[in-house]
Amino acid sequence: MSSKEKEVNYDRGALFKWPVLIAVAVVFLLGCYAWAKKTVVVDIDGSQTAVTTFSLTVGGLLNSQDIALLEKDEVTPSLDSRLKKGMVVTIKRATDLTIAVDGTEIAARTMTRKVEDALLEYGISLGPEDEVEPAKDDPVSPGMTVKVVRIKTENQVCEAPIDYETKKQYTILMPGGASRVAQEGKEGKERQTWQVTFKDGQEIDRQLVSREVLEPPTDKIVVYGSTMAVSRGGENIRYSRAMDMLASAYTYTGSNTASGAAPHYGVAAVDTSVIPMGTRLYVDGYGYATALDRGSAIRGNRIDLFFGSYGEAMGWGLRRVKVYVLD
Repeated sequence: MSSKEKEVNYDRGALFKWPVLIAVAVVFLLGCYAWAKKTVVVDIDGSQTAVTTFSLTVGGLLNSQDIALLEKDEVTPSLDSRLKKGMVVTIKRATDLTIAVDGTEIAARTMTRKVEDALLEYGISLGPEDEVEPAKDDPVSPGMTVKVVRIKTENQVCEAPIDYETKKQYTILMPGGASRVAQEGKEGKERQTWQVTFKDGQEIDRQLVSREVLEPPTDKIVVYGSTMAVSRGGENIRYSRAMDMLASAYTYTGSNTASGAAPHYGVAAVDTSVIPMGTRLYVDGYGYATALDRGSAIRGNRIDLFFGSYGEAMGWGLRRVKVYVLD
């Protein structure tokens, strides 16, 4: 075969190979395209979208779809996982909320479902008396504000003064209207224990728990001159006021007096608008008495005197007497 014939055969062979190569390349590219192209499902908080992509990994898919992951968002499978046809890529978005605690507001983001768990996630511990709004067991919802109110109760001990009383005494050794201080008053001292409750550092309640007398007070005694005196049984009785009253008698009823004291001889029931409770008295025919009781029938210038027995009370009956107010 001549060299010219060989050259013609070579050209024919080359022309035949090129279409084959091109066809193979096309088939290869189509195969690669078919292999690279895949349809997957993107599920974002339950909302699903079918996506056709050439991305090789989950991260590449999200980038190609402009899907941004924010802090604490969760994606399944992981970002470096290779995509496969029909794969479901699940994204769970974290919830934004605000936590108001200890005078500050924290912009929080969480995947937890309960308020209490969100607080724990951010290192916020609760005391036994602390208040949480909404409640600790409430579900976390987008945009909510969780308010933590710190409640603290503590005991405080302090010393406080005890006021003294001013007592009056009367004497005929001084002219009427004159007075003098026979004994100066002096404040006492006591130790007080208070239970104090604070709300976010501000005191909201204070209760006195106990008190202990450290130094008792000394009463102030003022002596007043008086020309009003009456002699009874050889004793000069000084008084500030005398009244004519209708006196009845009573005995045990099974109850304490209105003042809380147990009934005994020397207890008088009075109209407290006429004679104040606790007033010391002298009653002609009865003796010394103290206004420690009252009764529904005792009105105006009436007095009811206690006797130790029913017979004594009946023996007294109902009579008019002179009543002297001693204090």
